[in-house]
Amino acid sequence: MATTIAVTGKSGSGKTTIVKSFLKIINEYFPEKSVLILDNDLSSEFGHSYGLDIRNTIYGIRSGKHEYKTGIPQHMTKQEYVEWAMEDIIYSLNDTTDILVSWFIGSKDCRCPITAQINDAVLRVIKRYDFVIFDCEFDLKYLNQLVDIDIDLTVIVANPTEDSIHLAKRIEEFSSKYAAGGQMGVILNKVKNQNMNTIMELLKKYDLDVLGVAPFDENLVHNSIERDSKIVQDAIKEFYYRLNIPQVMS
Repeated sequence: MATTIAVTGKSGSGKTTIVKSFLKIINEYFPEKSVLILDNDLSSEFGHSYGLDIRNTIYGIRSGKHEYKTGIPQHMTKQEYVEWAMEDIIYSLNDTTDILVSWFIGSKDCRCPITAQINDAVLRVIKRYDFVIFDCEFDLKYLNQLVDIDIDLTVIVANPTEDSIHLAKRIEEFSSKYAAGGQMGVILNKVKNQNMNTIMELLKKYDLDVLGVAPFDENLVHNSIERDSKIVQDAIKEFYYRLNIPQVMS
């Protein structure tokens, strides 16, 4: 079964940079392991950060608007069709990493068969990979509407402001029932040389577990589209040992 990492947080908090940093670290630490990035954010920005315009989505399968690369094979059941279509929208980023974009999803309250069929198809895809990183829409509820799966590590990306910490607590409350007992905590992102006493007091008050701190990267101001930061990657490596995911053997 795949190791699953969900990255949540408000838009603009630096989620994409954190997701890309985890991907770079996993590719470095485990070069032979397969990784799936499941972009569950409605902005679908992850592909854009690599200069990709990925328009084939799970929503396209659900809505019947997807244009397939090949003709649709005949005599398939509906479930077989959904699983075949899912393969058609997986984009290979490199030899070990693939991207799958969800975009809009159906409600769990929907009784139409396609909802369960897509859930089953996504689960089958996930089980093929060693690591799956979910780029989430705000919290875990939206992801859970797409696929019901245990999450090993849920990262809440927050900035060092009172508003952002308040929001992080709300995200934790909204997401806790979907985290299935996995590790959940906050990565403070975009931290400058500032007085952190107030922020740390708030984190303590709200009983938020701080996984680690990532500094503000000035380069991202001028390189905001790519969202790639070695500074953030190095920061995550410093506290990677605290995370409930596979570790590098010494």
